Amino acid sequence: MATITTRDGTKIFYKDWGKGQPILFSHGWPLSADAWDVQMAYFGQQGYRVIAHDRRSHGRSDQTWDGNTMDQYADDLAELIEALDLRDLVLVGHSTGGGEVAHYVGRHGTGRVAKVVLIGAVPPLMLKTASNPEGTPIEVFDGIRKGTFENRSQFFKDLTTPFYGFNRPGAQISEGLRESFWLQGLMGGIKGQLDCIREFSEVDYTVDLKKIDVPALIVHGDDDQIVPIQASAQKAAKLVPNATLKVFQGADHGLAQTRAGELNAEILAFLRR
Repeated sequence: MATITTRDGTKIFYKDWGKGQPILFSHGWPLSADAWDVQMAYFGQQGYRVIAHDRRSHGRSDQTWDGNTMDQYADDLAELIEALDLRDLVLVGHSTGGGEVAHYVGRHGTGRVAKVVLIGAVPPLMLKTASNPEGTPIEVFDGIRKGTFENRSQFFKDLTTPFYGFNRPGAQISEGLRESFWLQGLMGGIKGQLDCIREFSEVDYTVDLKKIDVPALIVHGDDDQIVPIQASAQKAAKLVPNATLKVFQGADHGLAQTRAGELNAEILAFLRR
């Protein structure tokens, strides 16, 4: 297993395959680098170097009691990028990983970054507030905390239904995909996963988005039941200076798996511009 040890002694697991311009993938909650398997295989075959890490307290990385904050996630990402000396880098983030990518730029700049891709990403702010009426009420996130705390195994299984749009008429349910999500979720540590709920729901990434001064592709499904497009991609595209918004009609939150071919083609076209 390839790992780096961060300044606070936490071991972060990562995969690093292929050669070429590097693409670093940042996963969503409560998953791991394995959520990017299709993208890593595809872009590796297209001549890119592909890297994906398990966020601390997720997957095969150390399960920490403290430090499960977006500031630390972004700093962990910076340490990985520096340890591998990645340059001319493409950062790709899904959901919470989109917040991590944006916050990395906000804290560490774009000196090593060529392009950014945000997919079903949480920025600028998921939480419903007086100034963000399109957001999701705090009660929803309290329910996620409750489900994770009381019976996360069942909660993760149940979460796959809206996550992949399996509750929509005519949806083709993949039990394999549901089990993959469940297994990845249970690999992580419950304390870190509980802490992370605040980070993806209550952190405001507006300032971070404004600092993305490289070309950015923002991809979102208009039927995303986890991160509704009105409070996320539609706003983010107006905040990122050089952003292209691509809306996948009828797509769910897990479009990296359910619409992988279409998504991969869209990202490849963006990288080759």
